Amino acid sequence: MILVCGPMATISHSAFRTLIEQFGGCDEYFTEMINAGTLLTGGQFENYYINPAPVPEKIVWQLTGHDIEHMKDAAERLAGLPGIGIDINMGCSAPDIYKYGAGIAWMIKDRSETQAMFRAVRSVVTAGKRLSVKLRLGDDNFTEAGFFDFCDMLVGEGVELLTLHPRTKKEKLVRPPRYEYCQKLAERYKGRVPVYLNGNVKDSASYENAVARCPDVKGVMISRAAVQKPWVFREIAGEGPHDDAISINMEQLSLDYISLIEKYQPPEFWKTRLQRFFTYFAQNFKFSHYAQTQFINAAAQNNDALRTAIKEFFEKCPEERMLLT
Repeated sequence: MILVCGPMATISHSAFRTLIEQFGGCDEYFTEMINAGTLLTGGQFENYYINPAPVPEKIVWQLTGHDIEHMKDAAERLAGLPGIGIDINMGCSAPDIYKYGAGIAWMIKDRSETQAMFRAVRSVVTAGKRLSVKLRLGDDNFTEAGFFDFCDMLVGEGVELLTLHPRTKKEKLVRPPRYEYCQKLAERYKGRVPVYLNGNVKDSASYENAVARCPDVKGVMISRAAVQKPWVFREIAGEGPHDDAISINMEQLSLDYISLIEKYQPPEFWKTRLQRFFTYFAQNFKFSHYAQTQFINAAAQNNDALRTAIKEFFEKCPEERMLLT
């Protein structure tokens, strides 16, 4: 089974991939969304978004946008970079993305417009690069027939991989994902187009449950759980808690991640990237709310304040320092 680190805004960058790789890594890394228009106009931070370090051969560039020509031209540029291929984001349902005409909006627009976009992108994603799509079930009034007909269109236009987050546009994470659609999709294209499952996989037990319910999927994508537990792929691959337990110095990991952010991200991004990471990572601790509050508030000041807050936390809570997985 292919293990994939999913696309997450402010998270899926070189620093985070480097951290994951320290625990053995995974098979593929999807980048955070790259805006087609901004990439083409040469925004000052775009080089940070398209840095493939530390494993260029595992990168999948995720592209978003609302304009067909921009999507085509940006895809052509990304196709010239190292990596596995290009993924079109049709799963993001954040209001600002949807209203902009990107993300899941491509599932709701007139079918001919979406088809034209894929035809344009397919024409430039060549030279052995894979064209994939990450999508949801659609709007809240979706029908099974309509969903599969839409996916047939994608496959007909040359999409070579589908990653399904089996929820509708408005369904929140608290609602259980509809895994049965991942399995039905995998059965529909078995032997032709692989399907990856995305949603609610956070450890070995949830992974085994998802795979048991969807035996024909070829990959499992993990996102937020990888931020909380950067070693989750090692755990699921069978190299973790049962036969090769490892001891993790949580204080040192926290401090090292600040250094990785400083190495791979511009100073303008440090605060948001660190706050987002520690929002999830702090959930490992018994006193998680206290840790989260201290770290996020300190990150809002500067990195030295965050380093101090981390050291003070582990001085007050020494039992939190070492984690055995």
